[in-house]
This record gives sequence, structure tokens and C-alpha cells, in this order.
Amino acid sequence: MKQYLDIKNCPGTLTQGYETYSPTALRRMFDNRKVSHLLDFSNDSCSRGLIDDNIGRISISGAQEKLSAIVSKGKVCLSPEGIQSRYIIKPAPEDKRLSYRDQLPANEHLTMQIARQVYGIMIAENALIFFQNGEPAYITKRFDINPDNTKKKQEDFASLMKKTSETHGKHFKYTGSYADMGALMQKYVAAWKVETGKFFRLILFNYLFGNGDAHLKNFSLQQSVNSDYVLSPAYDLLNTSLHIQDTDFALEEGLFGEAFHSEIYLQKGHPCQDDFIVFGKMIGVPDVLIQKIMTDFLDRKPLVYDLTERSFLNKKLKRMYIRSYEERLMRLSRQG
Repeated sequence: MKQYLDIKNCPGTLTQGYETYSPTALRRMFDNRKVSHLLDFSNDSCSRGLIDDNIGRISISGAQEKLSAIVSKGKVCLSPEGIQSRYIIKPAPEDKRLSYRDQLPANEHLTMQIARQVYGIMIAENALIFFQNGEPAYITKRFDINPDNTKKKQEDFASLMKKTSETHGKHFKYTGSYADMGALMQKYVAAWKVETGKFFRLILFNYLFGNGDAHLKNFSLQQSVNSDYVLSPAYDLLNTSLHIQDTDFALEEGLFGEAFHSEIYLQKGHPCQDDFIVFGKMIGVPDVLIQKIMTDFLDRKPLVYDLTERSFLNKKLKRMYIRSYEERLMRLSRQG
């Protein structure tokens, strides 16, 4: 059953005054093709056979289903057997242990848009798309596929660090520290001084916006057109603390080992500005760049408020999202 959708902002860029995707969203997501923001099916029992068959052809990570999709005749549709998918659709998860699970697609979409629009982080192209019954889903454009349908060379950090369930147990992707990851970039990335700056910005963003699931498999190195390896576009960014009881950092050792924690970190149990500065120095980010990035994150509150207000989160989750952000921003402003 179709449901009327009162859309006032672009479901891609969140630009005001659009009832569907804006020209910018169409260019970024769909290569300038006019594509509907509505799917031709619902995420319900009537469509489960179609959806379950599609899920069987793509891996599932965590609690979220992932559907492979293509664009055909101005519509996003599920990928037929044997056709290379170009998009991934993530409906709201069914896991009832998650609080406000129906808001998870809007959470991820908002967080990804803030990363790009406020902090200049390179991200996987993304938008919201709506099932026939009006239920939103998160859709992202695959960045690991070349125009000729060949796969780009890419490895996540769990693979780079040779960590598997056999070598490091079932929680292998949560082991180690972000400093370990930064050190590894110096080994594999020719332009590591540039890429570690991007990595530092991303780790700082994940902390400030409550992404407690930024584990080893959610970071990758990708081969560029020049055959060098660079940090891949950011993906799977969302405020997990709105849905589960979460820790500050996904990795067990956080930014670095406890021996390097500031006095504030040791006393309060949360990092402060000094901890991130030490982390930046550890992974080789120049002091001037560390200070510039820190300033960026401490100075852009109005832009965060504006995008949050224009997002597809409901009113309660908007308030919770901003409270979470403000609490972490206050911690980040502390100096030990």
C-alpha cells in the first residue's frame, strides 16, 4: 500500500525546496540520470521472497540487511541474477534490540552528509530512498566498481593487518588501536603524509558523532588511477549511540594504549583535545594540520544544527542527535 510522503528537502543533499532528488544529488548518485526516490516494492511480507533471494547474493554485516541494486528505466530496482550491482540499499534493521531502529537509515544519511558538507570528508555517495509504504531506506553508490564493471583493488584494514577470526578470535575486527592503523598506512601508502591527515580527520569525526562501530573492516585502502593506494571514501558513518549502549571507540585500545592517556582521559574516562593531538602526532600528521583540523571541528556548530534540522530524523531523534554531538564537543574542547 502506497503512503503519501511529504518531502520538503532533497533526500540526497538535504537541500531545501525539493520534493525529490535535486540536480546535485542526481549528478552524484545517478550520473545525471533522472531517477525516482520511490521504489516499486515495500519492505514487507509480500515482498520477502524477492528480498530474501536478493540478500542471498550479498554479504550481511551486523544487524542490517543489504540489498544489491541497479538503476533501470528511471527506477532503482533489485539486481537481477548475473547483473553487477551498482548500489546497496540498507532498510531499517529488524533487530528489536536496537532502539529507534526505524530511524537508522536517516541517521546514517545525516551523518554521512555532515561528514561531507561540514568537514570536507570524502564519502561514498548516498541518499535516502523510499519503499512503496513510505518506509525510508539508506542507499549508497558502490565505489569499488569501475565503469567497465571490473572491481577496483581494495583491502580493508583487517585484511591488511592479517586479522581473522582464526588468528584473533570472533571479535578480530575490534582489536588493536587507531594508532596501529595509522602506522600501517606509512607502510602501504606512498603519499601517507596526505592520507594520514584524512585518516585523523575521520577518526575525530567518528568520535564527535558517536560512531562506536568504526572497526577495522570499516576502513579500506583503494588503488587509485595512478596505481598508488589511498584511503577509500568513508562509509558506514552513523551515530550508533542513539541505538545501542556504545563505547567511545570501536577498537579495544581506542586511539592508542592506556599508557598515553591524558590526565583528563584517566579521570573522566573520555578523551579530550590533548589525546587527539597526541594521536595525530603518533601517526605523523604535521602539527599545523592537527591544529587546523581541530579548529574545524570546534567551530562549525551552526552547520551541524542546520543539516540536522533538515534531515529525515524525527523530532525526538534530532534532539538526541544534537545532545550527543554537544556532549562530545564539550569533551573535545577540554585541554589537559
